[in-house]
Amino acid sequence: MPQRRTVRLTLTGFLVLALAAVGIYTVVGFLQRSETLVQERCTAVVGGLSAELATDQTHNAALITAVAVRRGLPPRAATIALATAMQESKLRNIDYGDQVGPDSRGLFQQRPSQGWGTEAQIMDPYYAANAFYDILVTIPDYENLQITEAAQQVQRSAYPEAYAQHEDMGRAFASGLTGQAPAAVDCTLRSPEAAGDPALVVGSIDAGYGSGTATVTGNVVEVRTPAAWSVAQWAVGSAKELGITSVSVDGQIWERETRNGWQEGTGSTDGTVTITVATAEDT
Repeated sequence: MPQRRTVRLTLTGFLVLALAAVGIYTVVGFLQRSETLVQERCTAVVGGLSAELATDQTHNAALITAVAVRRGLPPRAATIALATAMQESKLRNIDYGDQVGPDSRGLFQQRPSQGWGTEAQIMDPYYAANAFYDILVTIPDYENLQITEAAQQVQRSAYPEAYAQHEDMGRAFASGLTGQAPAAVDCTLRSPEAAGDPALVVGSIDAGYGSGTATVTGNVVEVRTPAAWSVAQWAVGSAKELGITSVSVDGQIWERETRNGWQEGTGSTDGTVTITVATAEDT
């Protein structure tokens, strides 16, 4: 009898463990599939640097960087601009200022009273980014200045040392978004809530990078450009706002659904970026 009891207890133990394992597997599978539990975020990993931004911040960072690329500026210019905008507005296009600058507006908290333009102009992020770079490029040897010094010469901030805390973020995202570091920018996103608009994608690329060679076939946008990796990572950084589901370039692909970052794929190696936007069936 004791031997049979031992066997029964052993079998019961194995059964409990098996059921627990099945339960854990089921819970893990549910968590992986649950859209509501996905923490949406974007990261940039370049060498030993790693930085994280919210999706709306990344969209603005991509826009600011695209303007730098369009102007032929070095990645250092984008680094300075991103660190500055992060300190001034948290990389958000805000329509209010603070006690020091009550009329400050936009990504860089530029002030109409200080000659930056009208409030409407400053609230246009493309105008604001260009206005920032217009001053930056007049600073002698700005590429070799400390972030605090370069940013302060543009902004004339009451807290110039504060820019330094965002340098690593600026460097990581600028390296990826300029295309200097391929496959550096990744965004973890939920499934799109609405269909995307290929025409809006093309218009946004034109606004940031200038008119290029883009073709639209259904829900697919193809852009052939020397700045392929910049445009590709811009598209990843703007995927939340523009309903983008996949981006391929240079034999690699980013897919929103898999959430696995950049992977080897069938992307063109001739400088063409292929951007797929969500259709009604994807939502």
